[in-house]
Amino acid sequence: QVQLVESGGGLVQAGGSLALSCATSGQTFTSYAMGWFRQAPGKEREFVAAVSWNGGSTRYADSVKGRFTISRDNAKKMVYLQMNSLKLEDTAIYYCAARRLLGAAESGYDYWGQGTQVTVSS
Repeated sequence: QVQLVESGGGLVQAGGSLALSCATSGQTFTSYAMGWFRQAPGKEREFVAAVSWNGGSTRYADSVKGRFTISRDNAKKMVYLQMNSLKLEDTAIYYCAARRLLGAAESGYDYWGQGTQVTVSS
């Protein structure tokens, strides 16, 4: 079992920045690739970014490439999502998730956090 708790969400103006964190506990953190997903009101949950177990490989959705950065600190068992140049369409609940292998498919993720709200205002 892996427990995930997101934090860092909030209200930010368009063009601003926000940093999300995901604290993990449970099984060996380095056994898992980690990802961030988001779900906007009335929309399906979508992939945002993922990082391999050692941080050596990352993947991003096209919509966030160049603006968001995913990283992890294995010593602290933390995952981060730095979000810059935020847009109105980035408004969503952001979820942290864990899976064995690096990937973007939601179905491959075994563990999920409860989510943190990010609201971008004009």
